Amino acid sequence: MRLVLRDGLKLALAGALMGLAGSLAAARLIERFLFGVKPLDPPTLAATVALLLSVSLLACMVPACRATRVDPMVTLRHE
Repeated sequence: MRLVLRDGLKLALAGALMGLAGSLAAARLIERFLFGVKPLDPPTLAATVALLLSVSLLACMVPACRATRVDPMVTLRHE
């Protein structure tokens, strides 16, 4: 279970970091379209990353829990 969760969260964290970098880079470009909102709003960025990682954790837990219920010998013998 830990292996599946770790691999899934690694990918989600890499995606979140790339998305955060992209949003920081694009903030200057979209600044003129945001009326009354700062383009670099730390609470919004933190909440978005936290939500993304929470959903990713939930999405990884479903197959990880399902994989722990399967007998490895049955899986290896099944063609």
